[in-house]
Amino acid sequence: MRPSLLPRMVNSPLHDPALFVQFLFENKAILFDLGEIYTLSTRDILKLSMVFVSHTHMDHFSGFDRLLRLFLGRDKQLTLYGPRGFLRNVEGKLAGYQWNLVDNFTNNFSLQAVEILPETTRTRTYVCRQQFQSSRDAVVCPFSNPIVALPSFSVFVEILDHRIPCLAFSIKEQFHINIKTDALKRLGLQPGPWLNRFKQAIFQQLPGDTELQIPAGNGSKHHTLGSLTEKIALITPGQKITYVTDVGYSRENVEKIVSFAQNSDHLFMEAAFLDKHADIAADKCHLTARQAGDLAALAQAKRFTPFHFSPRYTDNPQDVIDEAMKAYEEGMRGE
Repeated sequence: MRPSLLPRMVNSPLHDPALFVQFLFENKAILFDLGEIYTLSTRDILKLSMVFVSHTHMDHFSGFDRLLRLFLGRDKQLTLYGPRGFLRNVEGKLAGYQWNLVDNFTNNFSLQAVEILPETTRTRTYVCRQQFQSSRDAVVCPFSNPIVALPSFSVFVEILDHRIPCLAFSIKEQFHINIKTDALKRLGLQPGPWLNRFKQAIFQQLPGDTELQIPAGNGSKHHTLGSLTEKIALITPGQKITYVTDVGYSRENVEKIVSFAQNSDHLFMEAAFLDKHADIAADKCHLTARQAGDLAALAQAKRFTPFHFSPRYTDNPQDVIDEAMKAYEEGMRGE
């Protein structure tokens, strides 16, 4: 069965972290972390509506300027999520530019920033044509997981320790809808945009007698949602993709990571140093490759991708991959 969430690292493991998650057959995507994103196409960047930032060290947030530049003058709202101090960081970025010409824009671009704290979230909106000046105090709401809950997917967050708060994220589909292509042919139906509308109707749990009008030849056919679902859809558990980076190997972090990433279909986790450099990893509050592999196995992740290697391994990144995968595979075998 073809997955509907397609994650890929934007850069190599030796460069800035950024995980791009594309939605199959849809013109939308989300991004985990915002390091340099020059290798990501303009077309893909403009698919984004939400960006989740683990923390605002430069290598995780330097892509903000490119993101903002491409969205200027477009009818879009972009929402960014980040840890304690995030609103101040976003406002500092915005304050670094002159906005005296944005009155000329006819489109309505706005940037929304959400700061995630242990007990609350704080949200502000910055409107381009108002020179990105927030016109009101932050909206404070109780913290709850998931932080994003949509009919088709949810995004969850865990607050970890990097000597500053650092966020881990999971995206989880409510369930996965597989279309039976043979059944489509038998009914004389062609794949097309209507399938996304059909899936959204299922995610929204519309009544089974809801009538759907589906293009067919020069006309259309009418089907009820319940009948069509029974004939062409196979519903299976949804994917879970988890992203973890920049954390120290402490007992509290370990317990949180293993619980949070449990049974992920794909776990992306930093592996900054080889285990022989564990003292450096501890000083810098990062994981070693072996530690990352052990944690991925403890979380029973079905697939594991290590990333965010120290530049000291520029000549031998495969050593980091090998150490991480060896620990993961041995852990999954119970060795």
